[in-house]
Amino acid sequence: MPLADEPSTRSALGHVIRGVTLLAIIVSLSIAGYVAAGWSLLDAAYMVVITIFGVGYGEVRTLNHPGLKLFTMVVVIAGCSAGLWVIGSLVEFMADGKIREALGKRRMNQQIDELKGHAIVCGFGRVGQILCRDLAKAGMPLVVIDTDPQRLAMAESLGYPMIAGDAAEDRTLIAAHIDTARVVAVVLPDDAANVFVTLSARELNGSVEIIARGERPDTEPKLLRSGANRVVLPAAAGASRIARMIVAPSAESLLADAASLHAMNQQLHEIGMEIGEIAVPSDGELVGARLADLDMRGTLAVIVAIRRPDGEIRRTPHASTVLEPGDTLIVAGRYEDLPRTLKRVAAAPAVSWRGASKA
Repeated sequence: MPLADEPSTRSALGHVIRGVTLLAIIVSLSIAGYVAAGWSLLDAAYMVVITIFGVGYGEVRTLNHPGLKLFTMVVVIAGCSAGLWVIGSLVEFMADGKIREALGKRRMNQQIDELKGHAIVCGFGRVGQILCRDLAKAGMPLVVIDTDPQRLAMAESLGYPMIAGDAAEDRTLIAAHIDTARVVAVVLPDDAANVFVTLSARELNGSVEIIARGERPDTEPKLLRSGANRVVLPAAAGASRIARMIVAPSAESLLADAASLHAMNQQLHEIGMEIGEIAVPSDGELVGARLADLDMRGTLAVIVAIRRPDGEIRRTPHASTVLEPGDTLIVAGRYEDLPRTLKRVAAAPAVSWRGASKA
C-alpha cells in the first residue's frame, strides 16, 4: 500500500530548497556588499561565513563606518534566519519521512490483522506478480510474503499488504494470519523451498487450501505428500498450451511468420516458457534419427512441430518420424529443459537455440 501523502513530501522538500536558495542569495549579496566597501573577495567571503555561522572570530577589518556596522547587523539577522530555516526544513523533511514510514507500517499491520478468508501469496516473482494482479482484479484480499526488498517495494507500490520474511518460518505465516486464511499459494521459483513452505503451512493450519507451484514434474508428488491440495506446473501447462495453439488451423501461418512467433514468445515469457527452434545440420548427428531416439521423457520440453526445408509444417509429429537434413525442430520449453542430444546440437555455433531469450 502506498505510504505517504506525496504532496506532503513535496512540500517538505520544497521548504528545504527554498531555504537553501534564500541562504545562497543572502551570502552572495553580503559578499558583494563587503566587496563594494573596498574589501577583497576572500576577506568578504570570510567575514560573511564567520558572521552568519556565529563562529565568534573577530572582524577581518575594523568596522569604523556606521553604515558598515548596520550592514553587518543585517547580514547577521538575515543569514542566521535563513540558516535556521534550512535546518528546520531539513529536520521537518527527515521527520516527515520517518513518521510517514511508521504510520504506513502501522496501517499495513492493521490491514493485515483485519484480513479473514484471504489469500497468502508466498513469493512475489514473475508468477506471484501475475497471481496477485488477477486476485486483486477479482477482489480477493491477499497478503504477499517475500524476502527480496525490491520485490517487497514493488508489492507495496501496487497496494498489496506485504510481510518481509521467510515463508518457511512459522512466525512469518502466523504474522500473515494463516489461521484465518482461505488459501495459501506457494509460488516460489525453487521446488525445495516450495516443499518446505507447504509443510509449514499445513502444520499451522490443517484445513487451509494450499496450491503449490512446481517446476519439475517429479516435484508434484512431493508437494502433495507435504500437504498441498493442488499442484500447478506452469512450465508443463505452458507447453501444453503452446501445443494446442500450434495444432490450431492457422498454425502453419503462425509458425512460418517470424513476427507472430516473436509475439507469442513475448507472451509465453511471462510464465517462463518459450518456443525455440533447432535446425538439423546436414552433417549432424540428428540426420536419420527418429524423434523417439531423442528421449524427451522426464523433461519439460516438447517437440510440437517440424518445419521441412520446403516450408511444410508437420504438426504433432509421430515418434517414428525420421529427421532429414535441413529440418527445423520447433520446441516448446526452455533450453535448460532440452535432453542432452538436443543440447549438443543447439549449443553448436552454427545452429544455436533461437527462443524468447534471443528473439
